[in-house]
Amino acid sequence: MSIKEYKEMKGGCLVEKVEMSELNGYQLLYKFDNGYGASVVKHDFSYGGKNNKYELAVLDKDGSLCYDTPITEDVIGHLTMGEVENILAEISYLWIYFI
Repeated sequence: MSIKEYKEMKGGCLVEKVEMSELNGYQLLYKFDNGYGASVVKHDFSYGGKNNKYELAVLDKDGSLCYDTPITEDVIGHLTMGEVENILAEISYLWIYFI
């Protein structure tokens, strides 16, 4: 039996759920106090969605995909919810993007 280590998020976080019924899924939009955000999707066309896995993208202060963080330079697919939660915690600790 392995023990998984989970990180806690820093600061506040707003979450919005967007139903994507036409794609048989949904999107979770996260906004952190440091100005960064995240898009987490699970639908028939996301990376891993048909296997009950999630796809995550880091968002900048304007809500656009952010390709220049230490976390990733692209989207990350085929994630479990535990892996998503750990990456969300990492995003919450990124240097403040704006105040």
